[in-house]
Formats: sequence, C-alpha cells, structure tokens
Amino acid sequence: MARRQARFTAQEMADDPRLRDHSPDLWREDLGKVQRGLLSSAVRCFAANGFHATTTRDIAEGVGLSPAALYVHFPSKELVLFEIIRVGHERVLAHVRDPSILAVDSSADRLRAIVSAYTVWHARHHVAARVCQMALNGLTAEHYGEIVELRHQTNGYIRGVVGRGVADGSFAQVDVARVTRAMLSLSIDLVRWYRLDGSDSPEELGEFYASLALKLVAR
Repeated sequence: MARRQARFTAQEMADDPRLRDHSPDLWREDLGKVQRGLLSSAVRCFAANGFHATTTRDIAEGVGLSPAALYVHFPSKELVLFEIIRVGHERVLAHVRDPSILAVDSSADRLRAIVSAYTVWHARHHVAARVCQMALNGLTAEHYGEIVELRHQTNGYIRGVVGRGVADGSFAQVDVARVTRAMLSLSIDLVRWYRLDGSDSPEELGEFYASLALKLVAR
C-alpha cells in the first residue's frame, strides 16, 4: 500500500482489509503473546505508514499498550523491523525447501512446485512480505548484511533448480541468472497490490505464476 500523506491510525489499520494477512502465524512459538502482538502491529504500521514515519507509540497502540511497553520486549524499533524481515526471509526459504518439493525428480515439476510455493507464501503473507521487501533501508548495516545473505541463499537455491533443468535438457538454453530474477520478481511484486479478499486465492495465483515460469524456460 502506498503511503498517504495522512497517516493511518491504529483503528484504521486494524479495520483495513488490505492490511490483513497471515503474518501473525510467522512468529516463533517461544515468543510471548505480547511480543507476537507487537510484531503483528508493527507489520501493519510499517506497511501502511513506512518504517521511518512509524513511532513506537504507533506500534504499542496497535495492541493497546503504552509506548514504553515496546522497549520491555524489543530494545529498539529497528530490532522490531529486523525480526520481521529476518523471520520473513527464513520462513519463505524453508517453505520452498519443503521435503515434498525436494523429493520431486522432474526439473519442470520441481520448478513448478517451487514457484507456486514461493508465490503462495508471498500472497498469504503479503503485508509482512511488503515490509520485508520495501523497508530494508531501515536496517543497520550489520542487519542488512544478514538479510542479504538470506536473499542470496534463496536466489541461489532457485537458480540451481533452473540451472539443473538447463543442464539436463528439460529447459531451453536460457540465461539462468536473468530468468531466475524474472521469476522471483513476479512473485515478489504481488505484495504491492495483492489482498486476500481479492479475486485470486494464493493457490490460484501460485499455479498461474508457476505456469508463467515454465514458459520462460520452455524449449
């Protein structure tokens, strides 16, 4: 959601269907209820108003707490952002590395399964994923470096699947790096406009984007 000049209030964010996704399911089970609530509130705040325009008061108000409550659980606003972005990148990488996907032998079927899963994850968590992709400039240099490494792992994993298909003759002799970037960009771009109450379910969009990915490597 593009940031408006008028800031969203906590109530407006809670009521806006464009800011509803499955982000609350992302947080570690060992985190307490308040910590998980603060992270979910921060996702909405960062997506609606941007990281720099969001205050700790905004985040705390989203779960009915005083501004000082956030510092009990997170030393800084930047650490809240880092936790969201780190968890998002780790979860999507684990999702596309699911054993059921790794067990697929055919290069084409494996690529279809990966692109579908990657797309579905971004659709289900489109608000959190928007923060993961568009708020990187709010991280410290050290934290940004950690996220870049996770992104390299994801890109390298999918690039390896495309390269495998080129090598075994399943795919055309494409530029593996460029084609992989195009596939990833398709799935990531949906976070700008997707909403769960729209016309396409995450699964439908996943199948559609997977078909497009296979067309990019068709012989």
